Amino acid sequence: MALQLGRTMRGVLGVGARCACGAPTVVVTSPRLPDGTPFPTFYYLTHPAAAASASRLEADGTMAQLQAQLDDPAVADAYAAAHASYLAAREAHGHVEEIAGISAGGMPTRVKCLHAVLAHALVAGHGVNPMGDRTLELGDWSPAVCACAPEARGQRADTHGE
Repeated sequence: MALQLGRTMRGVLGVGARCACGAPTVVVTSPRLPDGTPFPTFYYLTHPAAAASASRLEADGTMAQLQAQLDDPAVADAYAAAHASYLAAREAHGHVEEIAGISAGGMPTRVKCLHAVLAHALVAGHGVNPMGDRTLELGDWSPAVCACAPEARGQRADTHGE
């Protein structure tokens, strides 16, 4: 993860999702960092190809398209449920009053960070976060056919520097 991000990770609880080759894709981060800082981003996207895919979608206006989908009450309800799921998972690792009720990615009423909703969808699984699922569908990266897979790189899977 440090190699992926180019820096040391703080408050890591574990790896929440991996790509096909076993490289970390999402790290689960403590709701309070070791220095005491509240950290609302419980699921943090670390995989460079996944992050680049989310960035390309953000740059091309996809967030506005996804935001418009929240006009559908069924989608809005599913996104609100994703928000509740995110909060419950984080709360299981400690209550932090400063971030109580705050999830990530704009949930439950906005779509403002595709990295965050994608990370949540990758950890929680398909059907939990509709905006994360859609980000994965629209993007040009898949955890099942990752470009860093050993056969694509000609290297062993255990060289990711976790």
